[in-house]
Amino acid sequence: MLSYILKRIFFIVPVLLGVSFIVFLIMRVFSPDPSIGESGAGKYATQEQRMAWREERGLNAPIPLQFLSFVGGAITGDLGESYKTKIPVTEEIFARFPATVEIALTSMLIASFFGILMGVISSVKRNSIVDRMVMLLSSLGTSVPVFWIAIMATIFFSGDLHLLPSGDIMNQCLVVDTITGFYSVDTLLTGNFDAFLDFIRHLILPAFTLSLHSMSVIARITRSSMIDTLAQDYIRTARAKGLGEREVVLNHALRNALIPVVTVIGLQLGTLFGGAVLVETVFSWPGIGGYVVESVLNSDFPVVQAVVLLVAVVFTLTNLIMDIIYAALNPKIKFTKEGTS
Repeated sequence: MLSYILKRIFFIVPVLLGVSFIVFLIMRVFSPDPSIGESGAGKYATQEQRMAWREERGLNAPIPLQFLSFVGGAITGDLGESYKTKIPVTEEIFARFPATVEIALTSMLIASFFGILMGVISSVKRNSIVDRMVMLLSSLGTSVPVFWIAIMATIFFSGDLHLLPSGDIMNQCLVVDTITGFYSVDTLLTGNFDAFLDFIRHLILPAFTLSLHSMSVIARITRSSMIDTLAQDYIRTARAKGLGEREVVLNHALRNALIPVVTVIGLQLGTLFGGAVLVETVFSWPGIGGYVVESVLNSDFPVVQAVVLLVAVVFTLTNLIMDIIYAALNPKIKFTKEGTS
């Protein structure tokens, strides 16, 4: 198993290089010249001033050389400096990434719990009104754009019912001492329970909104997997032995049915980081989502490249962890030199 993990880690490197180069190339070919505007040499800068600005940041060099310079810096932890703020990109990402992690992980927990629950109930009540309702809701969840759901949720829960805050991460009058950068952790470590409860109130709406698409996908995969598992011979044998339906479903069927679901959950986590861009923008959540949108509009190359690389790292490492959990759920899976079998 150790050799398999090392092999997977080795293959992560070309994936990260490929993703980084594609984004690197797209930004330089299709984005406006970053030397123009407030983030560059200035709106009224002369051609000579713009050329000098580009030369100073290495943008006049051939693209392959620029990419090699970026890779060399990334290896040493130097992801460059934001064109707009003049602050190292690493510092800005570390300041915003915890907020994105909190909303993404919360959404993943919500999506996994309710998605698996809905899928199990739907499979047990197959072809019933409950099953049809779950399938209808999951179809809506996968087809309705997340930004539209975010806007409608804000209008209804914040504007009409006044139950939840419409944006931001916390009431601005509350002060939290930064220890880890994670608001949920820092508020608890400092004993600031008022701030913790306020943070949870602000988190509920964007987290549930972000979780709906993944919840729908997980529900459909769980239902399909459970239906296949419940039709297996060993399930009929368990029932013939007199075991209760609850024990058969939870102790015998669900464990094996979760194997493909775990893989989907890992893939959905990467999707959540992508969807967080829209949700964070709508809810004014101070994570990397809104940050990268602003950076794309400003042609802030170092920020966009760094954020894409970070998301790619999270996505590939999540897939590796899911593969390990996949094997733990099913001991019959053996790791070989070629992969899994």
